[in-house]
Amino acid sequence: MESWQTRFKTAFSPSSRQKYWIWARQNLLSTWSNVLLTLVSLGIIATTLTALGTWIFTQAQWEVVTVNLRLIFVGRYPVEQIWRLWLVLMLLVTVPALSWGVMQGWGRRESAWGIGGGAGLVGAITLSNQGLEPTAWLCCITGIALGSGYLGAWSQQQPWGKPLKTWLPLLWFLTFFVMLWLISGGLGLTTVSTTFWNGLLLTLLVAVVSIVLSFPLGVFLALGRQSQLPVIRVVSTGYIELIRGLPLIGILFMAQVMLPLLLPPQITVDQLVRAIAGLSLFSAAYLAETVRGGLQSIPNGQWEASRALGLSTPLTLSLIVLPQALRTVVPAIVGQFISLFKDTALLSIVGLVELTGIARSITSQAEYLGRYAEVYLVLGLIYWLFCYGMSVASRRLELPSGS
Repeated sequence: MESWQTRFKTAFSPSSRQKYWIWARQNLLSTWSNVLLTLVSLGIIATTLTALGTWIFTQAQWEVVTVNLRLIFVGRYPVEQIWRLWLVLMLLVTVPALSWGVMQGWGRRESAWGIGGGAGLVGAITLSNQGLEPTAWLCCITGIALGSGYLGAWSQQQPWGKPLKTWLPLLWFLTFFVMLWLISGGLGLTTVSTTFWNGLLLTLLVAVVSIVLSFPLGVFLALGRQSQLPVIRVVSTGYIELIRGLPLIGILFMAQVMLPLLLPPQITVDQLVRAIAGLSLFSAAYLAETVRGGLQSIPNGQWEASRALGLSTPLTLSLIVLPQALRTVVPAIVGQFISLFKDTALLSIVGLVELTGIARSITSQAEYLGRYAEVYLVLGLIYWLFCYGMSVASRRLELPSGS
């Protein structure tokens, strides 16, 4: 793998600059109309960037963000219990870093991303005057994450590296429940009600749980729609078409209002659980059609070859057909996950104060009335960072180009 110095020298070498000039002359400066259009476009871009930069550095009042940074991230979570959320963040960073090192290796690029991300967060905390404690936590988490990545990469040369790779799914499974225990409490920790789970904490929790629940349900629905049994096929098809014909906000309201009516009076379902159920059921219907498209792309020869080898239908699906089908539709599946992450903004309509709901609470404060631009610009940046991160991670799972 080339170093960044080599790539930088290659990109700005005389031959590369000549290629850029040839490309610009062919695509931007080929005719007088293209020259005029290029100049107008550059003028619009320069004017927009100048106005935006002037507003950001001279007119925007970023105090509305820095003062309410804790509300944006964790909402009304008790201040004395926030150390538990720091541990959750440590697990949320360390386990993926270890897994990446075991599966992909850990080199300079990963280290640069880790150090850069940690330095960026430390800089943001420093500028917002949040104190030394968050800075210490972030430095500690960055160091542990880097160490976990190097440990995972080092394990590839060790005899216990292969068993570690096998146990990674169980590690992720246990990590999820440990994080949920740290957030909610119980078993020796102070219980924190879900009404205090707000802001980015609630958005991430709902998105992750909904993705984990909707994905297998969508796969089962896709398999059911292609089943040879009429009852299973009709039920799966009816569910998919019914859910896809309803708006998400309607499903969320039905989950909040109708789900308790279908259960015995002595059973109460938390409002957060009802919201997760609505999002999961909605997303599963769309994922089912995406997975079904992947299943239809697999040629019948795969089934015939598996039957010739004596494999049963469940083994054929789990070992041959499904892995190929899912890998084919990775971009569409990740696109659905990104859409689900953004759809969590609708939870504020049903009474859950997630990231968008917290923004409305901040802008309703008397001293920050009318300061919508700063708050929603930061919220848009947060949404973009997570969505872009999912997009980048999905590229590692996509089929190689040309295959």
